[in-house]
Amino acid sequence: MTTIKQDDFIQSVQDALQHISYYHPVDYIRALAEAYRLEQAPAAKDAIAQILTNSRMCAEGHRPICQDTGIVVVFVRVGMDVRWDATMSVTDMVNEGVRRAYLQPDNVLRASIVSDPAFSRKNTRDNTPAVVHYEIVPGATVDVRIAAKGGGSENKSKFAMLNPSDSIVDWVLKTVPTMGAGWCPPGMLGIGIGGSAEKAMLLAKESLMEHIDMAQLRARGPKNKVEELRIELYGKVNALGIGAQGLGGLSTVLDVKILDYPTHAASKPVAMIPNCAATRHAHFTLDGSGAASLPVPSLAEWPDVTWKPDTSARPVNLDTLTPAEVATWKAGDRLLLNGKMLTGRDAAHKRIADLFAKGQGLPDGVDFTNRVIYYVGPVDPVREEVVGPAGPTTATRMDKFTEMMLANTGLIAMIGKAERGPVGLEAIRKHKAAYLMAVGGAAYLVAKAIRSTRLVAFEDLGMEAIYEFTVENMPVTVAVDAGGGNVHETGPSEWRERIRALPVLQ
Repeated sequence: MTTIKQDDFIQSVQDALQHISYYHPVDYIRALAEAYRLEQAPAAKDAIAQILTNSRMCAEGHRPICQDTGIVVVFVRVGMDVRWDATMSVTDMVNEGVRRAYLQPDNVLRASIVSDPAFSRKNTRDNTPAVVHYEIVPGATVDVRIAAKGGGSENKSKFAMLNPSDSIVDWVLKTVPTMGAGWCPPGMLGIGIGGSAEKAMLLAKESLMEHIDMAQLRARGPKNKVEELRIELYGKVNALGIGAQGLGGLSTVLDVKILDYPTHAASKPVAMIPNCAATRHAHFTLDGSGAASLPVPSLAEWPDVTWKPDTSARPVNLDTLTPAEVATWKAGDRLLLNGKMLTGRDAAHKRIADLFAKGQGLPDGVDFTNRVIYYVGPVDPVREEVVGPAGPTTATRMDKFTEMMLANTGLIAMIGKAERGPVGLEAIRKHKAAYLMAVGGAAYLVAKAIRSTRLVAFEDLGMEAIYEFTVENMPVTVAVDAGGGNVHETGPSEWRERIRALPVLQ
């Protein structure tokens, strides 16, 4: 009988979460490198270059790939011949490993978990609790698959109860465009088919723990119907032309994973969960011999890709920015931002809305007149950093506040990731503002452009407080211009047409 020690289990969870915070899985790096090689859309190729450059920087610097260091999801298979040398429950041991990993001083990870989710939404400050799934199986080991799942991709999860005769392919192709680019493609799609409603969702999530092997699968050919379906969906989803960051291009997904389970004769539950450009998961097995050790990937696995600003990128002085200058920007323009900007995301916007509703103004020291706001919740700094990884958050969550901000505060531009929704677009057009897009999945690279930070308001909100960043050559793309031009509409449309002439991708 195998004995698993409490300290070994906790240490293994802690080490795995630290490991996946700065090391992409090698299979993902290889697949993304190949997508970069094949990509023909300039904007998408630039975005992938930023993601690859960021990934190598994180591997070298041992800092998070993305500022959203995720909600921890764990699948634990416990052998029936295992005994525990422990005083804590297995769930408590998982959470202690999470706590230690996220508070580790040399690589602090962002605490994103809030308790009382329907009401006060108070940050737990250590990213606990994790979401843990168990299975009791024959054997004398404990098998653990662990992931740190980003909120942007998790929020795009989809589920449907199809009729037995309905087409899964048709549902996927109808549904993927509704997900927008907030899940930070190129990534993976996990699909669960069958069981009950909750089982299908669990299958979809579990499938994302598998290695990317689409290139090998296509080379050898499918061996069963599920593999046929994977290949078909891979080709047809990429043919949608959504592309990296939703800018239009050849690679929207790097792989499609499918797990299925028997279901009721009247049912066909189907779930789909995307994994983003910050794909983070690890697999280890404990056999009683001590804590697990994950292999450290060689830096030779990363392609020789070093992102540099486009030579045509326009420098912008944020300290002298005017509405007239913003009006000259056109969708698709590349900008390099210099000077001071304010930050704010969901909680800060909600608090501002509440202040206005009470007839109060902005807090002392907060002035958005002719300013730019960056939708970001950064990681705390370590060592010599002025800020930790600080990539953009999904902009559509701020759409409901955009009219309020543009009408009442003097704000003239916003920075986030992915597309804007109809409400946000209408406010941007109405006020002749602009929406700028930074690359999701390049948080450490973006942080290198931030030269100083200053807390401005709402300190109690932690990473969601309002800060002032001073930036130097921060790269962004004009996603929506003052005239309503929108790269997230024109880019995918253009590349969908181009892909029709490239049968190799079908």
